[in-house]
Amino acid sequence: MADTKNSTLELFSMHIHILGICGTFMGGLAQLAAASGHTVTGCDANVYPPMSDQLEQAGIRLVQGYDASQLSIKPDLWVIGNAISRGNPLLEAILNAGEPYTSGPQWIGEHVLRGRHVLAVAGTHGKTTTTSLLAQILDFCGKKPGFLVGGVPQDFGVSARLGEGRPFVIEADEYDTAFFDKRSKFVHYRPLTAILNNLEYDHADIFEDLAAIEKQFHHLVRAMPGRGLVIANGRCGALDRVLERGIWSRLERFDSPEGWTIDPDGRVAFMGEVFGTLRMSLMGHHNALNALAAIAAARDAGVRPQEALEALEHFVGVKRRLEVKGEARGVTVIDDFAHHPTAIAETIAALRGRIGGRRILAVLEPRSNTMKLGTMKERLAGALADAELVFCYAGKGVSWDTAEALAPLGDKARNYRGDLDRLVADVAAAAQPGDVVLCMSNGAFGGVHGKLLAALKGEQG
Repeated sequence: MADTKNSTLELFSMHIHILGICGTFMGGLAQLAAASGHTVTGCDANVYPPMSDQLEQAGIRLVQGYDASQLSIKPDLWVIGNAISRGNPLLEAILNAGEPYTSGPQWIGEHVLRGRHVLAVAGTHGKTTTTSLLAQILDFCGKKPGFLVGGVPQDFGVSARLGEGRPFVIEADEYDTAFFDKRSKFVHYRPLTAILNNLEYDHADIFEDLAAIEKQFHHLVRAMPGRGLVIANGRCGALDRVLERGIWSRLERFDSPEGWTIDPDGRVAFMGEVFGTLRMSLMGHHNALNALAAIAAARDAGVRPQEALEALEHFVGVKRRLEVKGEARGVTVIDDFAHHPTAIAETIAALRGRIGGRRILAVLEPRSNTMKLGTMKERLAGALADAELVFCYAGKGVSWDTAEALAPLGDKARNYRGDLDRLVADVAAAAQPGDVVLCMSNGAFGGVHGKLLAALKGEQG
């Protein structure tokens, strides 16, 4: 077979200018486009490291802000990120000038994924980890995959790579595509292999209810070829409803006795045939299921499950997934991306399984659009129940009463509105040697991890 990278470079080269280039997805797109031989420039409201450093190292010129004067750059095509809304001055100038534009997902589907064996990972939880696990398996087993991940796999050090082999692993987000295309991003990827990890209500800013998200997932399923493979969670009623609408591809289930299983000792089997035992550094049952789905998908790309299990022994992890940021005064500070109540509960359970009876001090920022709207506030106390202390920081956009939502936790819950320094001081004062401080947010959280470590070290002096 011809080298995929060289084949890509043989296609015509274009100049694309990306609006919203410093987001994880659009930044990954930019790097893939540059590696494919295209000229890439871009702009963002906030051009800052680490993404700006990655992009500049790839030879990509960045512009601060969205001034309409950027029309003078005259690219062949404008690629519009989904964070860009009507009223943006550059977008309005593009529309008024009749310039050609497209979305990021559509550009990737047409210029990167075409001709590849696309392995897409979809679901409310675990997408980034499962995508990283699958890319690690394929890479370890010599498949030289391309990938685009919504995080930074520590095994690779980058969020995107073009790859030289036929497989391309992509995190398949259900969020909308662009201001002009309200379908989920993943409908543009046309996978041959698709993992459906789970499905819950999320993204309350764009989806009215769970049924609306189920409809988007079925758009993904209905566009897959008959020779394709859907790998679906066997214990998810929402996914059952999606598949009941119709499926025209092969179907395998995981966490199901009729498909892929993993027992309490880590033995992995398919239809009763045992392949070996899962041994990896990631914590928790949910990550064991992520690995199980990745093993199933890798088999569809030609990797024997025994080889996949060996590959997972070497998996390092993903940044911001129970990532240890440091230790001071005997207190460990951990960062995690968890922001949905289910993910919060699973993250705390995974950490509890690793540290046993040591105290967990949960530090939470409800930052996602769903959490800011208060859609999940009734579930928050239950999700945090297994932590010894809870510190909740309500930042800009959180209009609901976090103290009321966390009242079932009693005295162990403490609430802060717009005063991060006070939260840091209180956590540092409450922390004792042996404690683990678990910081959870889908944003930068004001650099809380570094501030906590500094405060803890300051108390030593």
